[in-house]
Amino acid sequence: MDVTPRLAPSRRRLLGLAAGPIALAIAGLPTREAEAALTERSLVMHHINTGETLKTVYWADGTYRRDSLVAVNRLFRDWRQNEVHTIDPKLLDLLWALRNRLQTRAPLQVLCGYRTPETNEMLRRMHRGAARNSLHLVGMAVDLRVADRSLPQLRSAAMSLQGGGVGYYPRSDFVHVDTGPIRYW
Repeated sequence: MDVTPRLAPSRRRLLGLAAGPIALAIAGLPTREAEAALTERSLVMHHINTGETLKTVYWADGTYRRDSLVAVNRLFRDWRQNEVHTIDPKLLDLLWALRNRLQTRAPLQVLCGYRTPETNEMLRRMHRGAARNSLHLVGMAVDLRVADRSLPQLRSAAMSLQGGGVGYYPRSDFVHVDTGPIRYW
């Protein structure tokens, strides 16, 4: 018979059990912020091409907030065609984890979220590196930068999360992240 006293689970263990993969993203946060992350997740984003800024709690009390998802869809719209598309909530989780990994409070600077097929084809014709079957077409990708972090820091942090694809475009001054298969270019 085992008489070893059972100790209460550690805060780290509780965070790991409650947050699953997200626990890795919040591991570097101070304890109070890590605990708050279990009840809400927020993002601050600024779209470079439209000038719009969005500060929102997109996930709270175990669920995605519909009003916030609608606002994100609008911010990530194809600004050339002014067309809105549903953005994958997992992409928001990836951006939230990325911002925490970078330990920044600066807004994520969005250059491109959703793309219509017309915009994607125009970018392909202009030799701007757009893939024929880009995940931008289905709301699973974003091109971004962060004002107070270098592109190599952003790329490294995104790769370390292993949440999807990471493309590095230093000449165009952005990093692409998506929620597709893990791959790097």
